[in-house]
Amino acid sequence: MTGLAGYIAPRHLNAIKDTGNQLIAAVDPHDSVGIIDSYFPDASFFTEVERFDRHLEKLRRESGGGIDYLTICSPNNLHDAHIRLAMRVEADAICEKPLVLNPWNLDILQELEEEYRQRVWTILQLRVHPSLVELKHKIDSEKDNAKRHKVRLSYVTSRGLWYHYSWKGDVEKSGGVGTNIGVHFFDLLMWYFGKPETVELYVREKNRMGGFIELPKADVEWFLSLEPEDLPEQVKDNGQRTYRSITIDGEEVEFSSGFRDLHTRVYEETLSGNGFGIDDARPSIELVHRLRTMDITENPTGLLHPGIEKLQ
Repeated sequence: MTGLAGYIAPRHLNAIKDTGNQLIAAVDPHDSVGIIDSYFPDASFFTEVERFDRHLEKLRRESGGGIDYLTICSPNNLHDAHIRLAMRVEADAICEKPLVLNPWNLDILQELEEEYRQRVWTILQLRVHPSLVELKHKIDSEKDNAKRHKVRLSYVTSRGLWYHYSWKGDVEKSGGVGTNIGVHFFDLLMWYFGKPETVELYVREKNRMGGFIELPKADVEWFLSLEPEDLPEQVKDNGQRTYRSITIDGEEVEFSSGFRDLHTRVYEETLSGNGFGIDDARPSIELVHRLRTMDITENPTGLLHPGIEKLQ
């Protein structure tokens, strides 16, 4: 595993254990990794990726097999390099989202899959959430193929000052708000309604992003924010710091619970060869890159999210 000291690593440690597997070695420049004692105390640990790389190569040559998977929980800008490391030591990669920051890297990774005969897998855990899977079946079974849905995506997750001093606050490393906190929601909506036909961007600030996306079967108004002041008043009154909401045709999509074992479910699918690969991740990677680099839409034609209206 790369990125053992990170926020998301415990979910992967749990998934590795729950699927009956062993963590052989891990690397992180930070050594606050005592959590590993609760899972795999005998795993080798490195603070330099070069020595980690050498260790994996040594295992491959000495044991005649080496590792089977490299789990990648490192900062977003390192995902591409660590996936390539997995390929070189003849292991599949299981990489946290976003798979990469730039869509053209996906083409090269697919070439490397062919060259090394390994696979690149990613974590799209919303696609295995029971209530969201049920909604997917409902949408796919609609008899009226011409029906268009009105969707509102709202995600406000307050972050303290630490955030801006970490890699997550650096657009070059995280991809910014749209990539770091929005990519899995965009993936979900495109999984439901298809790839974008029209994309308009109304707000792109350090801590906020919002706009409109026209999908083949839905019109989506969306707003992402790290600012506490953007929380609904009721949420603030309850002392909560996060608000997450998706409505379809005015009805709330309920998925506030059921998150506990989603990484384990993705691991189970991946280990059976039915996980999410590069082609699954590509639409959302292309969209968030476009949002990160496109011009602000001067004359909006799409729906305006209330969070954006409040800023004007």
